[in-house]
Amino acid sequence: MEYVDAKVGRSGAQDPAGKDRVVTEAKQGAGSQTLSRGLTALEVLAEADAPLSIAELAARLGLHRSITYRIVRTLEDHGLVVRGANGELELGARLAALARNVSRDLQSTALPELTVLANELGMTAFLATLDGEDSVVTLASVEPRQATAAVAQRPGSRHPITDGAPGRAILRQLRGEETSYETSHDEVIPGLSSIAVPLAVPGQHPAALAVVYLTGPADISAIGARLAQAAQVIRAELHP
Repeated sequence: MEYVDAKVGRSGAQDPAGKDRVVTEAKQGAGSQTLSRGLTALEVLAEADAPLSIAELAARLGLHRSITYRIVRTLEDHGLVVRGANGELELGARLAALARNVSRDLQSTALPELTVLANELGMTAFLATLDGEDSVVTLASVEPRQATAAVAQRPGSRHPITDGAPGRAILRQLRGEETSYETSHDEVIPGLSSIAVPLAVPGQHPAALAVVYLTGPADISAIGARLAQAAQVIRAELHP
């Protein structure tokens, strides 16, 4: 099977306001500065479209390379960051393991439906939820067993709530607006499309059930209806 990596995110060089992300020490207490820098480094790596070198990460953090190197070493020690063959940095598997403890009931309940959707539609199915005020994050994803090509949607991937079908499905929930499904084409990642439906469950963060696939012909209305059916199953199990 051929895989297409769909680490969804905007360029790590830009924050939601479109400016370089820089750690502003004046806004941080001395006791929290190191932790804040480490968390910001994780955010930058999560939002980057590709793995980053130490120099690139340092530039985006606005820190000296030696300071960035020490931050990275600590994150590596905890399995939160790993280095590729060329020494470039990306998020580690430990971060995904930690994320699995967030909305555990929602994830565990959604997983069987995601598996059915992925194999039935031949597309990668995933669950996304609101992250903060202006982002969405992928909590879980399942790739189809039988497919000539599949999109690898990484858990932990983040992107702005206004970009892509899952984000807009969640945004409509927050606004109290009705929607059957949302679509996006070549929007978050060139060459990829997505279809998403809202997944509103009392006691859970606003979420969306979605599929991502290589841009091409697709029965969007039928897929949207199938996603809505799966979302209803998940809601019924979590909130009878």
